[in-house]
Amino acid sequence: SHMSGFVSMLADNLVLVNVVFVASACGALLSFTAGAALTAVLVNWGRVHHLRSGFALPLLLEAVLMLLFGLIGSTFNRQTPFAVPFTVLLLAFIMGLQNALVTKISSAQIRTTHMTGVITDLGIELGKMLYWNGQPRGQGAQVRANPARLRLFATLLGLFTVGGVVGAAGFKHIGFIWVLPLATLLLSLSLPPLLGDLRRLGRLLEQRAAAD
Repeated sequence: SHMSGFVSMLADNLVLVNVVFVASACGALLSFTAGAALTAVLVNWGRVHHLRSGFALPLLLEAVLMLLFGLIGSTFNRQTPFAVPFTVLLLAFIMGLQNALVTKISSAQIRTTHMTGVITDLGIELGKMLYWNGQPRGQGAQVRANPARLRLFATLLGLFTVGGVVGAAGFKHIGFIWVLPLATLLLSLSLPPLLGDLRRLGRLLEQRAAAD
């Protein structure tokens, strides 16, 4: 998901009065925003109702949408009012879901689809590591890199790159169904807390029925 690029494309083509590209940029931006907003709604709804599956709800939705994309994604090639195929809008929506979910889980420390921020933070930590403090001027004046953050951002960048290569290779040689194993993995991660909440709800209903 490259929302910075879509915003730039929107601005550029507004000036050029290129309606087709303006519409496609708006479609991707709106879909991504809708996905992020829905994640916030689901997570906050789960938190208000004291559910243990608050984070699992958007993860389950993401898994289901990825399953649909893998199974029948090749048929989603019809154009939309936004001048792009439905697959583009679907993927932008999924990325909005996923990015907002990880942002909520990590308390806004990690944005998995936003490598600009990750590389910026990595560069900042590298700059701190390379900084020469000179003569000691007290502990508070020393510039120190945070090794944990350095490892985190380097790992995120590396995994994002590996994931991109694996995803591109899989799509090239296998096609849409390449996402099915990943969707199945997400499904397996989301179901246990959801099933736990359902069992807890069942016990609560039984207790209320017995009390009546």
